[in-house]
This record gives sequence, C-alpha cells and structure tokens, in this order.
Amino acid sequence: MENGSGNRIDRRTLNRTALERQWLLRREPRSALDAVRHLVAVQAQEANPPYVGLWTRLAAFEKDDLAGLLHGREVVRSSILRGTQHMAAAEDFRWIRPLVQPLLERTWRSSFGKHNPGVDPEEAAKAAAELLAGRPLTRPELARLLAERWPDCDRRALGWLAQSMLPLIHEPPSGLWGRSGRTPFTLAEEWMAAPMEPGRPVADLIRRYLAAFGPASIRDFHAWSGLSRTREVFDGLRPELRTFTDETGRELFDLADLPTASPDAEAPVRLLPDFDNLLVAYHDRTRVMQDDVRRRVCIGAVVAPTVLVDGEVRAMWRVTERNGTAVLTVEEFTPTRGETRGAITEEAARLLGFWSPEAADYDIRFTRAE
Repeated sequence: MENGSGNRIDRRTLNRTALERQWLLRREPRSALDAVRHLVAVQAQEANPPYVGLWTRLAAFEKDDLAGLLHGREVVRSSILRGTQHMAAAEDFRWIRPLVQPLLERTWRSSFGKHNPGVDPEEAAKAAAELLAGRPLTRPELARLLAERWPDCDRRALGWLAQSMLPLIHEPPSGLWGRSGRTPFTLAEEWMAAPMEPGRPVADLIRRYLAAFGPASIRDFHAWSGLSRTREVFDGLRPELRTFTDETGRELFDLADLPTASPDAEAPVRLLPDFDNLLVAYHDRTRVMQDDVRRRVCIGAVVAPTVLVDGEVRAMWRVTERNGTAVLTVEEFTPTRGETRGAITEEAARLLGFWSPEAADYDIRFTRAE
C-alpha cells in the first residue's frame, strides 16, 4: 500500500504505520529532544507520563535527560494542543502556541466569560502580564492579585484567564519526575529569552502531525490539535499529499514521501503511559484499540496507561510502591499465556527498573480488568 492517490488501506497497515511513526516498533537511538520534536508535543498533564512515553520509544533514556531539557529551557511545559498541558521544544512552542491561541480564548469565554461579564479579557491579560513581569506566580497567587482589581470576578476564572490569554511556561520543578503541587506561571518570552512567532500557517502543523501520526483524517487532526474547520487547508495541500481510503470509506491524508509500514512488521510489547500520544491523536482510534476497549481505557478526560500486544491495546497497568517493593499490576482484558505473558513480564520488569531504581524488590502481577 505504497504510493498513489485514493488507495485502499487496511486497518493492519494503519496500525503498523502508526507504530512506526510513533517509534514503537523499535526503540530509536535518538535523543530525548529529537523525540519531543518528532512527536510535536508530548502530553504532560501529570509529571511522570512524558518520561515513560520517552522511555518506551528511545533506546537509551534517563529521567535526567528530560529534566535537563526543562532546566535548559530547550523543552517547555505549557497549555498547547487542545488547551491541555504538553511539553514541546521551545522552538516549536513559539509558533504552535499562537496557532492554538484562538481556541484557548474561546474555551475561556465559553467556560467563564458569561459568568464574569464585567471583565475584559484583553485588559485582564495585560494586567496579568504586568504582574508576572520578572517573577513567577502560581495560579492562585496571580488570581488573588488580579482579584484586587476585579473583586467581583470568580478567582478561578481569573487564574484560567491568564493561562488562556497569555503564553505562559510552567518552569521547573513543575514537570519533573515525581513532582506535584505548586505550578508556577512564568511569561514564556522571558523564560525562553525569545519572542513568540505568530503567523505560521496551519499547514505547517498539519505536515508535522502527518509526519508523526499519518495517515490520518481531517477529524483525526482536529482531535489531536483542538483546531477545527481546516478542510480548506487540507484541500490546498492535496498536491503535496497522498490520500487513502480506509476500510470504512474515510479519506486519510499522508505526506507523499513517507512510506506506509508493512502489515507483517513485528510489533513488540510496549507499555504506554497515561494520555500517550498514540491514544489521543485520533478521532478514530480503532487502529490501536476497538471501541469496547476504548470505553474502558478512555473515561471522560482520563486515558489510562496501557499495554500494547501485537500493536493492540490488550491491558492496562499501574505501579504502586510499598515497603520498598515496587509492584506493577497488569489488568488484562483477555488473559494472556505462554510467550505473550513472558514478553509482557519482561517489558514490565524493564519499566519497574526505570520507574523505581532504588526499590529493594520488584513484583509483577496479572489481574483481569473489571
């Protein structure tokens, strides 16, 4: 299923191509920065998942590799795609954040604007920028200061207004492994010592998306980016793209110079973190999990950590630590046996060694998912 226009593409080929593009068929001998750039933006609502996501994709990755990029300001953590927390290369954040800015503003207006009619978002954003100049503030601290000027406004709305209207960075220790609690806001341009770069076309983001996630539909791109109404942009790109038709008749787009993977490619067991890019990047996720599995993995805004077996989501997993023992529990949808059970156990043991290197003992348990 190589070159051409409008070719039929089966689900197995889509699966293997997604795994290939996501660096999940083999661990790549690349750097953490290379991986973050390739994935465009790594979901980072919680501290640990980005580290696991890079560990499962890279031949050699240590927690300090990503921590060093955050401290070195080469990677930043902020509200980006879909208005949720992601990590992205600073050079990419500078142009992607302005592209999604209208979405963030609309989200604030729809969630808070009607309850706070006396607040002009642009004026409040300017005031927030003045308060943040030269210093970090947490969302509650910033909201309290803004409330001195807008006392009748909901403080939660004021905090989210700043995050929605301004490009802000959550500087370390936010985003470091195992860290939670206070999340500081810092003006992005101050943190990066570089200006934002508005004006880049949506087509640039589409190309980057397809390089890491294609072939994909327009609705898939919308689900990943949070943007909408991009059909005209896709139509304008048609001369440089390939198109496919999947088994349901959906039109999929891809970069013309990227091959699809062989449907016979071996897909090793992989453990993916919460909110992994592979699982949140498509409107139609059947290339990696059936709808009945999706309903158990994706509950509301939560996406559970999962186990891929032969490229498909077959289980969920969790790590608990008690009395010096790190336990990884695999919650299977269908019981595994023999070589498959052994491959899951081996990969789980690797992850525990990465997760809790100081643990006195490790244990891997299998249960049936409820």
